Amino acid sequence: MAGRSRNTPDQQPSETEGLLPADYDLADLYGAQSGDEDPDDTAVLIPPIALPEDAELAAAALAVPLISQVVALARWIAPHREVDEHGDLGEEDRVRAARMLGAQDPDEDDVVEAMRAWALACDLDLVETGTTDEGAHVAIPGPDLDAVEAGEPAAVLGLWFEAAELVRELAAEAESVDPEVVEGSADDDSEGLAEVEDAREQAAEILDEALHVLYEATAFAEPGAETVPLGVLAALLVVPDGQEPDEEMLGEITDLMVVLDPMLGDLAELGLLEHRPIDPDLFEEGEGAEAAEPVDTDRPLTDEDAARFGTVRLTPLGQYAVREWLLADGYDAPLIGDLADQDGPALLRSLAENGQLFAEPELKAWAAARAPQDAARELLAGARGHDAQSPVRRYYCALGLNEIGADASPAVLEAVDDPELGGLAREWLRARGADVAAAEREVALWRVVDSMAAVMLITAGEGGRLQSLVADLPVTDNPASYFGEVWRVPHPMTVEVLEAVGELHLDRKVAKEARRAAVKARSLRAQG
Repeated sequence: MAGRSRNTPDQQPSETEGLLPADYDLADLYGAQSGDEDPDDTAVLIPPIALPEDAELAAAALAVPLISQVVALARWIAPHREVDEHGDLGEEDRVRAARMLGAQDPDEDDVVEAMRAWALACDLDLVETGTTDEGAHVAIPGPDLDAVEAGEPAAVLGLWFEAAELVRELAAEAESVDPEVVEGSADDDSEGLAEVEDAREQAAEILDEALHVLYEATAFAEPGAETVPLGVLAALLVVPDGQEPDEEMLGEITDLMVVLDPMLGDLAELGLLEHRPIDPDLFEEGEGAEAAEPVDTDRPLTDEDAARFGTVRLTPLGQYAVREWLLADGYDAPLIGDLADQDGPALLRSLAENGQLFAEPELKAWAAARAPQDAARELLAGARGHDAQSPVRRYYCALGLNEIGADASPAVLEAVDDPELGGLAREWLRARGADVAAAEREVALWRVVDSMAAVMLITAGEGGRLQSLVADLPVTDNPASYFGEVWRVPHPMTVEVLEAVGELHLDRKVAKEARRAAVKARSLRAQG
């Protein structure tokens, strides 16, 4: 996961040293990817994503060349084709298969690629092998072929996801294989095989964490900005949150980039990723006209420089697969629109409990499915209350009204005299130019306390949002008079709000008066 430091496998090649120059500022690689999000705002839940419809995902899966080859091979063998006892095609049929898949004059590489697709077709049971009553070994199309060819989403996505799981496993296995163990006396080298297995597990964990980070980066990215430099991805796995990488970390980042690069390439072949591999010329020290121009470390990285270190982007198919893996691992990985069927009060309760990361897109999807005034009335109904979560519900109610826009005005106008919602309603309407009187002093102060309470609950007091609210309080030159009114506000969180002001306000006189007012408010609360 992001921010977790890790050790890369021991068998990394020494030529990786210096791939990421030690004097590069990682901000040059990060660009806009690091964003301005407060880590505390992004650590609670997996962010929500919006996936295409299953039919669109299925069409994308069938368009993946390796999948289309698998389907073509399964149809090509109909009604059956002879194979050997291992389920492999004979030499002539291997060449025919390669030609059927598009190689006009198949060479050895074409045949190898065709047999790779054949092996996957067998692994996915799109091709089934067996023995006839006469003892002949044959292959026949699997029972799901017709549904897959017809583009039935469940069948196609089931097939593709099974392929994705196989490729993910094989990618980690290939990264961890030590040729000296595999090609040597493997049967007698139990210690060496154990090391390979440990390396495989470590590579699989690295890949899974990288995919998790990519999933979150894609969810937070602006449209068109989902591509992540490979150095950024590796840094997010190595560098703890809030720290700058030291020289040792830069070396780990470089090694991790080289570990990830081929595994990501394997996944890209199945359509999970769009991947530009590390430029192999970065490892070369050759001279002459064909030698690659080195990256100039005395200037900031250009986009092209960064691309030479590798880039990766999770596709919608990749988001679909990673979300399934996250769910299987017990994560809460919501989709935007999951709450669309709930009524307004239930929606606000859900957002108040765990909606910090996805409130705005969820509110937008929810409001879009309803008539504007009906949606506004439902939100206002759900915003009432004096319980502990009520300030947060009112906060999200205001966001929802913003999503609805001016069409919500008639419903909001009905709430201007409501004892709990009047301040919110008048504030919202006046911000849109409505001819509505400002809230009375008592109501306005209640609204100030309620707004600050909501931010305190949502952020747990962390980050700069509460500090900004405290700094913007309309305290006059006589803070004792202002807080003399505030401590009497009959809000369930008046004490907590005053204590926060006393702790955070930069003016010592204001902070002192807020603390005094908090003591009075606490005494009033104790009196019932």
